[in-house]
Amino acid sequence: QVRLVEFGGGLVQAGGSLRLSCVDSGRTFSRNAMGWFRQAPGKEREFVAAISWSRGFTAYADSVKGRFTISRDNAKNTVYLQMDSLKPEDTAVYYCAARLSASTWANSKDYPYWGQGTQVTVSS
Repeated sequence: QVRLVEFGGGLVQAGGSLRLSCVDSGRTFSRNAMGWFRQAPGKEREFVAAISWSRGFTAYADSVKGRFTISRDNAKNTVYLQMDSLKPEDTAVYYCAARLSASTWANSKDYPYWGQGTQVTVSS
């Protein structure tokens, strides 16, 4: 059973940095990939970044390329999202997600497991 818990959200000024963490406490040994999505008020949930668990392949949304970095620690069952050069438009609830089989990176419907979300607010 996959159980995802996010940490690290908060309030930061534009240009600042935050690091989000997501721990899978469910001892999932067949995890294929984990990703981060976000949802701003009044908008649909959108893909941010994803990483394959075995080989570490990564994918990013164009809006965060060069500013965000996704990484994982296999031993700790944890995925991270380092967010630098934050902008007010990055303000959203950020969700960690996991999938057990290969599929498209950016389709939220391909991720059956989700965390509760963590709020990130970037002030101008």
